[in-house]
Amino acid sequence: MPVMTVLLIIVNTFCFLVEEVQPGYLQNAFIAHYALVPDHLRPYSLITSMFLHGGWFHLIGNMWFLWVFGSHIEDALGSARFLVFYLVSGIASGIVQLMMSLGSPVPTIGASGAIAGVMGAFLLLYPRVRVVTLIFIVVFITTVEIPAAFMLIYWFAIQLISGLSSVGSFSDQGGVAWFAHVGGFLAGILLLKIFMGNRRRYSY
Repeated sequence: MPVMTVLLIIVNTFCFLVEEVQPGYLQNAFIAHYALVPDHLRPYSLITSMFLHGGWFHLIGNMWFLWVFGSHIEDALGSARFLVFYLVSGIASGIVQLMMSLGSPVPTIGASGAIAGVMGAFLLLYPRVRVVTLIFIVVFITTVEIPAAFMLIYWFAIQLISGLSSVGSFSDQGGVAWFAHVGGFLAGILLLKIFMGNRRRYSY
């Protein structure tokens, strides 16, 4: 049972509900206080921003990816190490996003940077695992099994290309924190060796 993965999902959901019950005139202030805002940085926001989300679809999407990939990485690292790995990946992703959007007033929120770190670790540990993926063909939807390595490298390439194309174009309307994804993914790859220690390495 991936206890820490489940606990992170519960905590993320709880924090989102706290965010949602704020009165309309206080919700923006609540987000601004705990989100990562490059032009008004609060150091603790590198952690608190990981537990806020921009809506139900944002939350559900992130939690689904956390469940799919996080449960395996927790199994490989152990629950305590997994929690630290997750948080450090999230902090690293926030720092990269911060560096690439200096001066931006747009709040950055979401667990996707930390989850990207988990995905980076999954790429190294389980590159040949086949991931069931939805495919849209005009009006039809089907599923195919894609090797994790192909899917994750493709996903990373999309984040990197999108991030590079958005440099210098931030706006008050916000958008996707592409470089948080890039930074988290690379951090997960680099940190895995440290957190694995002498544990047996899986690759299948």
